[in-house]
Amino acid sequence: MANRDYVKRGRGGNGRKPTQKKSAPRRKPWRSGLLAILLVGGFGYGLYTLSNDPEPPPPVVEKAKPKPKPTTQAKLPPPPEEKWDYVDSLPSREVEVKAKEQVVSEIPYIMQCGAYKTAKQAEARKLDIAFQGINSKIRKKEGSSWYRVVLGPYKFKRDAERDKHKLQRAKIEPCAIWKETQ
Repeated sequence: MANRDYVKRGRGGNGRKPTQKKSAPRRKPWRSGLLAILLVGGFGYGLYTLSNDPEPPPPVVEKAKPKPKPTTQAKLPPPPEEKWDYVDSLPSREVEVKAKEQVVSEIPYIMQCGAYKTAKQAEARKLDIAFQGINSKIRKKEGSSWYRVVLGPYKFKRDAERDKHKLQRAKIEPCAIWKETQ
């Protein structure tokens, strides 16, 4: 195979030197500077002329003429009789209210506020709950390494809900309430 000169081949093939490209004519920076100065000057002149404009005169408000009072005063009718007697009868009235008796569940409610792998984590949660003035217990689940933080037992679910809301306000969440099954 013949030796080829790949260097010369890429230059155009006929051995001539490549022509230099003419660069674009350089912009003259003084033109854009002059334009910026003219725009800023025009803006300043506009602000100056606006500040020298005289204030418009305040609008003229016509004063309303007072209406003359009638010379003869008409007699007002007597005040109407009260149709309602609640003002007199309400303080002496008694209302009897029958409240439903609360259903006491045989199975008490408990609230669990966490299950942790280590006793140290459970103790920390128990301490947070104790700072809110609520007693809690740590129970280890049988056959498992989980430690549950439990509150209760509560006779009424309303009592458990009250403690749950107190813990929520202290950012101790999540807590779940259910009936205890032993």
